[in-house]
Amino acid sequence: MNIETLIHAEWIIPVVPEGEVLENHAVAIDAGRIVEILPSVDAQAKYTAASSMTLEGHALIPGLINSHTHAAMSLMRGLADDLPLMTWLNEHIWPAEGRFVSEEFVRDGTQLAMAEMLRGGTTCFNDMYFYPDTTARVAAAAGMRVVVGLIVIDFPTAWAADADEYLKKGLDIHDEFRGHPLVTTAFAPHAPYTVSNGPLDRVRTLSDELQTPIHMHLHETKHEVDEATEQQGQRPIERLAELNIFSPNMVAVHMTQLSDDEITLIAETGSHVVHCPESNLKLASGFCPVTKLVEAGVNVALGTDGAASNNDLNMFSEMRTAALLAKGVSGDASALPAEKALSMATINGAKALGIANETGSLEVGKMADMVAVDLNALETRPIYHPISQLVYATDREQVAHVWVAGKQLLRDRNLTTLDSNKIRQRTDEWQKKISEFQ
Repeated sequence: MNIETLIHAEWIIPVVPEGEVLENHAVAIDAGRIVEILPSVDAQAKYTAASSMTLEGHALIPGLINSHTHAAMSLMRGLADDLPLMTWLNEHIWPAEGRFVSEEFVRDGTQLAMAEMLRGGTTCFNDMYFYPDTTARVAAAAGMRVVVGLIVIDFPTAWAADADEYLKKGLDIHDEFRGHPLVTTAFAPHAPYTVSNGPLDRVRTLSDELQTPIHMHLHETKHEVDEATEQQGQRPIERLAELNIFSPNMVAVHMTQLSDDEITLIAETGSHVVHCPESNLKLASGFCPVTKLVEAGVNVALGTDGAASNNDLNMFSEMRTAALLAKGVSGDASALPAEKALSMATINGAKALGIANETGSLEVGKMADMVAVDLNALETRPIYHPISQLVYATDREQVAHVWVAGKQLLRDRNLTTLDSNKIRQRTDEWQKKISEFQ
């Protein structure tokens, strides 16, 4: 049978079912989708491929999904480190954004972020930032999968003047990319402290009508929760529950301050949580109770947050930190095992973002979003358990090849659709401008 691509690997880790490892198997790909996963000897007999690759000592995994980013903020990496969240935002990040955020800023910053993510094995990112139409077009041009956040905030920015304009522009973007093979959308009200009830009510109604996710920062810090309780007489989750925000469309990010009743609410409504362990640690925001959430049946995904508060977009590091932090916080060394951490970085993100029918696992019929990780290095030998090795011993520099929808975007660690030299040049130009402003 003639097909486009046949990839053989020493280990194939499909993620679904969780924990499964297939040795000396191959993935057959045609028209961008996975046709079959079968033993290599059988694949050689069954398929004639226009392109074939044999990856000895490599693990082939689903493309990683970064479920919470502010991609363009990569241009602010290291700008204001070691500060509390609200000081960081009010005195540094928001003033810099007010001065520099533009379509050009978002284009260049998103390209920098995508280059980093692709080289780190991330094939899909869920973004929340201004000029989401620019983010969508840049990602589509590079062949990368993206969920663009249709941002909503009460106050004016370079992108829109008020909530009505944010929503109007957002709906226009949703319509523009409806049916796009790589671009989907999510409503992205920034946070309870920046979005009032009226716009949130409209977001919930539109989300229900369009069956589009709602991507929102929530209970990120103790300060946020205490301030809301003092000013409004209720915790933010309680307020959002009164607005009927929680549903299988809700994607709540951070969630470091949760009571047992709130965990029950999240579970019962089918809402999703995105855990950003390294950003939360760096900003001293607190610890998301991942073990309790998972035990309650909540779907928990992983994100890096923006490079301005992380300071990288490294999902391998995020998996490791999430697994180790869960053990430390719970006092249970068996909490969040390696295979669960890998699921959080792949299929759980796809479920949260409503794209699990297309990506997040290596299954017949899904798009061929895949990453080949080279485990031949001394640092990752010997290999008793490939999944454990990926989570606890592997770094992003071992990502060798990346495909999205069957198209190779990284070959032998070289980007194929993005110009590294041009990205580096534009990034240096932005650094000079922003440094002078500071």
